[in-house]
Amino acid sequence: MAIKVDHELHKRRLSRNVGVGVALILFVGLVYGLTVAKVSDIYKPEPTSTEVSQ
Repeated sequence: MAIKVDHELHKRRLSRNVGVGVALILFVGLVYGLTVAKVSDIYKPEPTSTEVSQ
């Protein structure tokens, strides 16, 4: 079987797929980081005035 040279269209599609993959990984990392920050003990917002008065 002969080795074929990739067509220019395949190279563009590969670079687009890599870009979408990187963007997806960054988005998942952002959601994961926000989730960890939300449920950890480090994140403790100050009580608002309505919560204090009750």
